[in-house]
Amino acid sequence: MLGGVTLSPPALTSRTYLAPAKVNFGLSVRSQRTDGYHELHTLMVPLAVGDDLEIGPADTLTLEVQWVEGRSAYLPADSRNLVYRAARAYLDAAGVTQGAAITLHKRLPLASGLGGGSSDAATTLMALARLYPSSVSLPELALGLGADVPFFLLGQAAVAEGIGEVLMPVPVPRTSLVLVNPGVEVSARDAYMWLDDEEAFTPALDVNAILAALGGGGEVPYPNALQDSVSARHAPVREALAALARAGLRSPLMSGSGSTCFALAPSDDAAYDAAKAIALAHPDWWVQATQTL
Repeated sequence: MLGGVTLSPPALTSRTYLAPAKVNFGLSVRSQRTDGYHELHTLMVPLAVGDDLEIGPADTLTLEVQWVEGRSAYLPADSRNLVYRAARAYLDAAGVTQGAAITLHKRLPLASGLGGGSSDAATTLMALARLYPSSVSLPELALGLGADVPFFLLGQAAVAEGIGEVLMPVPVPRTSLVLVNPGVEVSARDAYMWLDDEEAFTPALDVNAILAALGGGGEVPYPNALQDSVSARHAPVREALAALARAGLRSPLMSGSGSTCFALAPSDDAAYDAAKAIALAHPDWWVQATQTL
């Protein structure tokens, strides 16, 4: 009531949210667990590039997938999609009888090591919690959807341990970088299976040394335990790493289980120039200059 006038609550409307990609500034696989998962030690960093999710109220839950810039690949829009599963999980847990109309504007390549599906799921949870507030634990729902999903609820860089769910936020210097995906999909299941077969487990990362090198401009000591076995089986990954090095970028590395690779640039302009040159030389690759968040 204001001045004798009753004010209605604001109408619920659609909003668009960025679901940021991530890279791993180092990935150590310590061991295989008895449940089939792996003990990890990694520094995960969100980026300024990602998918967009348009989410608004509706009577039922619907999902539409639109590929941006003409890229296309099959991505289901039902319960096989993490966005749909995240939305259904939140609505059910919160006891919401309404639904949501969701449009996923997909920019990130599939099976690329950038965490696209996990980020989409986390962003969906946060958006629905804003649309339909409740006391539901988002981290609990997130972990039920996938090991990487809780990270994207943080909105900042973090050291991840366990299967990726034990998170310690850390400040990471703002860094310019170039992403290159050579167009091959790599199954995370396969990448870890190859590592298991070779028993190529690795010690914990030296996070302090990584952070110091990021801030100081030197080569970054951030190994990826999965890179050797993946690149041995996928020549395009080797080619992407070589292209980043030829472009004069620093510390090329595969992100996560691949196939996206990245390298660091001294400035946003340098990253843009390098990305443009790589894209011209490899027009069939997905190439993006971006920054850490």
